[in-house]
Amino acid sequence: MIQFVANYEDLSTDRGYQFKFYCDKCGNGHMSRYEASTIGTAGSLLRSAGDLFGGWLGSAGNSAYDIQRSVGGKAHDQALERAVEEGKQHFHQCSRCGKWVCPEVCWNAAAGQCEECAPDYQEEFASSHAHAKADAAREQLHEKARATDYVSQTDMRAGATLSARPSAGPKAASRKCGACEAEVGQAKFCPECGTPTAPARPTCGGCGHQPEGSPKFCPECGEKMPGR
Repeated sequence: MIQFVANYEDLSTDRGYQFKFYCDKCGNGHMSRYEASTIGTAGSLLRSAGDLFGGWLGSAGNSAYDIQRSVGGKAHDQALERAVEEGKQHFHQCSRCGKWVCPEVCWNAAAGQCEECAPDYQEEFASSHAHAKADAAREQLHEKARATDYVSQTDMRAGATLSARPSAGPKAASRKCGACEAEVGQAKFCPECGTPTAPARPTCGGCGHQPEGSPKFCPECGEKMPGR
């Protein structure tokens, strides 16, 4: 039994041994140093000589390969043990949960434990801060959507197929005569008493606000004022 990471990959061949170990939390990998197999190297040399000269050298090369395969079990296990000891110099074992984790992402050096057992305060704060802003933005969008009229002009009679149309926005406040309070609209004189009316202030096409003076842009919503 190997008391190390839960997952590893055996990359060994008949030429040598190499292993890749994975962090128990995030899956980051660490590759052990390549360790050549003495018998495998000798077998390769003999096979190469056999290809060049033929005859008994080729047979000797194949025999060496078979020998390497037959004794590779013990050599392989010893190489794995050495690779594990090397990997333990890279990964850190959490004293709380026992997991072996990578130092780059999952190890809290200040606490001496993995970040699953001892979360990093700054990382957790930054994550919570971002989530809180996103949640608040979603809530505000829902509130704004609920305050917007989407269906007042929708025909709900049987057989109606028209889709909902957006509201045209708030209407501008009607003008009244300063003398008799009659509705004067855009008239220059009151139709009831003939009193001259003040010039109508321009109305913002975006929000219906009637600002004082002659601004180029609406001070309420930033829309360009008509005629400017």
